[in-house]
Amino acid sequence: MRCADHTEPAGGCGGHAGPRTGGPDDPLAGQPAQPHPGENPEEPVSAGALAGPAPAVARTAPAGRGTGAPAPAPGRGPGRRPGPGAGGLLAQIGLGLICGGYATGAALGWGSEELALIMGDFGLSAAALAAALSCFRYARGHRRSFRPAWYLFAFSSFMAAAGNAVWGWYEVVLRRDVPSPSAADLCFLLFAPPAIVGLLVLAKKPVTRAGWVCLGLDSWLIGGSLLTLSWSLALAHTAYVPGESVARAALSLAYPLLDIVLVSMVLALHFRRSHVNRSAVHTAIAALALTVLCDALFTSPLLREHYSSGQLLDAGWFAGSLLLAYAPWGARRPAEPGPAARARQPHSRPLAGSLAALTPYLAAAVCTLSILYNVVEGRSVDRVVVLTGCTVVLALVVRQGIMLLDNIALTHELAQKENHFRSLVQGSSDVIMIAAPTGILRYVSPAAAGVYGREAEELVGSELASLIHPEDLGAVVHEVRRFLAAPPSEEPTTRIECRFRSGRGDWLNVESTVNRHQGGLIFNSRDVTERVRLQAQLRHNAEHDPLTDLPNRALFTERVRGALSGRRATDPGTAVLFIDLDGFKAVNDRLGHQAGDELLVQAARRLQDSVRAGDTAARLGGDEFAALILGDGGRDRAEREQRVAEIADRLRLTLSQPYRVDGGEVRVAASIGVAFAEPGISAGDLLRNADLAMYRAKAGGKDRVELYAPQMQAEVVRRTELAARLRTALTDGEFALLHQPVVDLNTGRIAAVAAQARWRSAQGILFTPAEFLRVTEDGERTAELGRWLLEEAVEQAAERAGLGHRAPVTVRLSARRLLDRSLPLGSVESLLTRHGLPSGSLIVELTGSDPRDPRVSFDELEQRLAALRRLGVRIALDGFGSGHAAINALRRLPVDILKLDRGLVEGIVESARLRKITSGLLRIAGDLGMQSVADGVDMPEQVLALRSMGCTHGQGMAFSGPLDEYRLRRALVRDEYPLPGPVPVSAGNRPPARSHDETPVPPT
Repeated sequence: MRCADHTEPAGGCGGHAGPRTGGPDDPLAGQPAQPHPGENPEEPVSAGALAGPAPAVARTAPAGRGTGAPAPAPGRGPGRRPGPGAGGLLAQIGLGLICGGYATGAALGWGSEELALIMGDFGLSAAALAAALSCFRYARGHRRSFRPAWYLFAFSSFMAAAGNAVWGWYEVVLRRDVPSPSAADLCFLLFAPPAIVGLLVLAKKPVTRAGWVCLGLDSWLIGGSLLTLSWSLALAHTAYVPGESVARAALSLAYPLLDIVLVSMVLALHFRRSHVNRSAVHTAIAALALTVLCDALFTSPLLREHYSSGQLLDAGWFAGSLLLAYAPWGARRPAEPGPAARARQPHSRPLAGSLAALTPYLAAAVCTLSILYNVVEGRSVDRVVVLTGCTVVLALVVRQGIMLLDNIALTHELAQKENHFRSLVQGSSDVIMIAAPTGILRYVSPAAAGVYGREAEELVGSELASLIHPEDLGAVVHEVRRFLAAPPSEEPTTRIECRFRSGRGDWLNVESTVNRHQGGLIFNSRDVTERVRLQAQLRHNAEHDPLTDLPNRALFTERVRGALSGRRATDPGTAVLFIDLDGFKAVNDRLGHQAGDELLVQAARRLQDSVRAGDTAARLGGDEFAALILGDGGRDRAEREQRVAEIADRLRLTLSQPYRVDGGEVRVAASIGVAFAEPGISAGDLLRNADLAMYRAKAGGKDRVELYAPQMQAEVVRRTELAARLRTALTDGEFALLHQPVVDLNTGRIAAVAAQARWRSAQGILFTPAEFLRVTEDGERTAELGRWLLEEAVEQAAERAGLGHRAPVTVRLSARRLLDRSLPLGSVESLLTRHGLPSGSLIVELTGSDPRDPRVSFDELEQRLAALRRLGVRIALDGFGSGHAAINALRRLPVDILKLDRGLVEGIVESARLRKITSGLLRIAGDLGMQSVADGVDMPEQVLALRSMGCTHGQGMAFSGPLDEYRLRRALVRDEYPLPGPVPVSAGNRPPARSHDETPVPPT
């Protein structure tokens, strides 16, 4: 290299031999990120034998992008660059063009000697000044812990720029040789120390004292080896020049020694650099290598003797300075590595680790070669080489001793940790298995004997796939592949549940936590068979009826939904059956709930046996069952309806067969509603349609099958609207009271009047009690209507009595209504007293007096009727002759009047058998001294027949229909209806006339 005296051999000129580039880029991410435990970034993980070769998932760290410095804080310095992009590429091209242009000019001699001197001195100064300004600005704009390193690089480059400027001042301005020593030497000498300190700041710091010692030893090993080599080749001649002053000799040796120190630090710290800013580090190393190479070339006597400023050698120093200026900004800078990025970075590079381990031995080899060179050349070995070689060997021995002690400590610590974890693994109740990438089990913990019933040695070496249930293997393989494809930072573990073959030959439910492990997988497994069984039992209990074990409403609805949305969604043959057991409540009340439960169990068993394998039978609650009949793909509507109807009818017959309960036979009937699936229908609508059809079957006489029709829904809507209007009809005054005369069949005179309520709605429609009471199930509303009817009938009867019309009024009251606490006995007495109704003017017509009805207490009813009789109220028994209920009521209750059931009167003319029954009932009434009233007497022939049988009174259209108050008073004034003459009674074919006191409505 050049120095002040061009004739003096020197190790390197400060202006040109000093490092013209900065150190490695700033590793702002700090320490290299550690990989996830168990991850080997150099080896892809596969599913192994679980499913053949799974796609390898490469998890290499991203290439170094940037100068080591992070993006500046917002508002400070240039923004972050995610990659080189177009701007970075243009900067690189521009840098190459500038360096290439300088090298071309130097190769051509710049065209003149003066221009060559200017470019060789001030050109190098400008390049070094650019590097100083670039590093200074970068350090100013980045508030990071490595700012001092960039300040040191800026100062180092500034010293190089100053030295070259002084050199140019002498050569270009003063046009004379540079004196030696000079101010340029001072500047050049101040270049290397800041750069060396900057490298130390940027380096990854050792964490222990031994690490610092090893770092120093590594630096000396490299520096000492280079010193012995360079001393043997050139420096010894420089140090021993005859007549050379000590100052000039020291100055000549300072430059190469500083270069050796700088190279030693770079090589020693290169293996300790951070992995996250590799691009910037490589740029700095390239610049430094270029500078050191130029220094070495300048040191050779052949080149030194013919060197002058502006030659091609200066192009290397020029490029080194520009590379330093480019390093902070041009290299790709990654974002701050987060946990995900750090997890993907490799732990170490094998090549770098190998070179770092070989560094001491390479240094010793260099020392040995330098000594052998002197021996081969026949030279005496210089004492500097001997001393340096001895120190290098000593450093190597000390370093190896430190490493040996460190390895012993690490081995001891590793053994302790291994024993600790071995104790944990062997004492754990979970089974730990390690599977190789091929799927072969390499390790199984001893807990396998207790969990799987198989020894660990037996499992080691077997394929994991052969131990998993074949039905679960596909799901396990899918989950393993998905897990391996996911980034380890985002999904470090996964959980797999499958069945595992045990040593007892059965299958165990095993839950495993899976981690990556050295290219394979590690399974932490536990037996969850009991938990799975419990969950299955709980799920079964939640979806099935506890009494019959049939699916409950929730599961049945889910299966209906599945039938309507799966591959059978377009199958019109799918149908739902709603089944209600008629008469079950009577069994429950008569024999008890235990007998009722036994009947339900038998009915459920019959239902389950009657449906096909693919169909579903369910219990919805109480005595309601359901069945889902899946279609067979047929498209003919009539055919599928007939098929399902036949299934429903067979099911009805099956459920209606006698049941053996408590040692006896019990019979119930079944009302079944059927609804078919239509395109686009929902599960809720289909179930509702089947429910409507079932209620239509019950209203139509029970023990029958009814198919859903669209008008059923319209009728429900009508009933709902009617019930809603009925709630306000009474308060709005829409109810009216009518009376129908009860006529003495012997005299034709009016013996009593029967009060009947009529509802004339706001739309002008007149409804009979049979119509408007059928649409409401509101007991409170019915009770309110009963109170109104009683009060209105008593009030109007009292008004008529005041006018001289003393015909008693008959009011229909049910047995439950009489026992209701909302109608106490005192209220009837106060009502009669308040209106002044004479004794005997009120007749209570009792309905619903079945002693088997648990809601009616015959003892209380008997007491209540006796109390009413003491008030002067007479009691009429409605529905006499309709069955067991009337006979029992007649036997136990205090009754004054018997009212024949309408069913007896309607067929009395045509049926001789019915006439005998009616005649017998009337004879019983006469023997008991009671009056008899025939309800529904609509034809003269019926009047004659009843009168001949001894019936005393009749009520019906043969005399009069229900009358309002005005027409009733006119009839009472007349007080006589014509009776038919003697007409022969015959059982002809003429149909009987229908009563018009109630409007017939279809059953609902």
